[in-house]
Amino acid sequence: MAATRGDPLSADEAPGGGEEEEEEEQEERRAAAEWSRGSQVPVKVLRAHSDAVTAARLCFSDRCVLSCSSDHSTILWDVESCRPLRVFDGVHSKTISECALIPNSNRMVTVSWDKSTVATDLETGQTLWRWRQAGLLTSCSSSCDGRLLVCASDPQNGIHILDTASGQTLHHVSDHHRSTIMRCRFDPHNLRVATVSADRSIKLWDLLAQKTTVSIDSNHGNVVSDCCFTSNAHFLCTASWDKSLKLWDLQAGGFRSHGGTKLQTGHEGSVSSCSFSADANLLVSGSYDKTVALWDMSSLCQTLLLKGHSDWVTDVSVSADRKLVASASKDGTVRLWNINNIEDIPEVMEKRSAEGTGVHILKCEECGKPFPVSRLQTSELLTQCVFCRLKSPSRYRPQPPPLM
Repeated sequence: MAATRGDPLSADEAPGGGEEEEEEEQEERRAAAEWSRGSQVPVKVLRAHSDAVTAARLCFSDRCVLSCSSDHSTILWDVESCRPLRVFDGVHSKTISECALIPNSNRMVTVSWDKSTVATDLETGQTLWRWRQAGLLTSCSSSCDGRLLVCASDPQNGIHILDTASGQTLHHVSDHHRSTIMRCRFDPHNLRVATVSADRSIKLWDLLAQKTTVSIDSNHGNVVSDCCFTSNAHFLCTASWDKSLKLWDLQAGGFRSHGGTKLQTGHEGSVSSCSFSADANLLVSGSYDKTVALWDMSSLCQTLLLKGHSDWVTDVSVSADRKLVASASKDGTVRLWNINNIEDIPEVMEKRSAEGTGVHILKCEECGKPFPVSRLQTSELLTQCVFCRLKSPSRYRPQPPPLM
């Protein structure tokens, strides 16, 4: 049964409350709504979960954040006051691994290690439908039109395509991967489902053909933990426990012979999550090194590292206007970072200035010597110095268009 706690919209008075208690509560709300400026980037900290937060998503025109946790609850937060609008608990009996908003509706879906998927009305708290299967559920994603839902199950290593209105199973793909599916995502065109796995592979399942049309050996050195599409579906980014992120050009198909593009100078710990901005000019990633990284996609370089969480960062989300980043953490908090004015931060200005010179120093993968290259504007990084390239002129080096 969904429960509501700490609803700031409620007109009910707490029993025994007086003017002094009301003033304290108002002061607490004012304090919660202020941006903390102890770091370069203003941040708000959302505290209400009693265990690790597994996901945090900005939603409803970025006025709210939806988070879920190992404490078996889901919370809808008000961004302005940083207080819970509604708490949903008693719906799951184990860790909620992921939550998803159904576009163009007031509904959410949660998946859990208790082997159930639950659709809930966010306004009334009513459970609309519940779907159970044989294994624990690791991930879920809604199609952009709000009609379909994909869930990943373990240890079956399969995906289930459900009707969001009824919870009815439309497709089931068993043994889709050789190991646990870490994340499943619909592409923005609602045509394919991308899955990444502990088996280090990436697969695209076509909804029309009802089969896997692309299977990629990612060459990541460890579990592939997350993936995200650009809004035009041309590029896919993958995050991995090998501490790296890679970019895959799905439109040009160069990855088939050249592989993915590894983003340079990344995290010091396993990368848990990644998310593109709507215009694909910004990539945000979260890591077990307790940081959130911002990446400029015109240069494929990291521009800023956000520090503040006291434990692993488990999920990240970017607002539609690119002003806010939400991060979830094992420390039990959700943080909202105001990145609206990051261009004024000296560290970012210095990196922009360096990019403006048009020169980057890379290490040749063939001979190991450093070499200069012009500004990195393509999805395929130059990986060899001119001397090594002249030795093997036939090697495939496509130059696809920049991310737009």
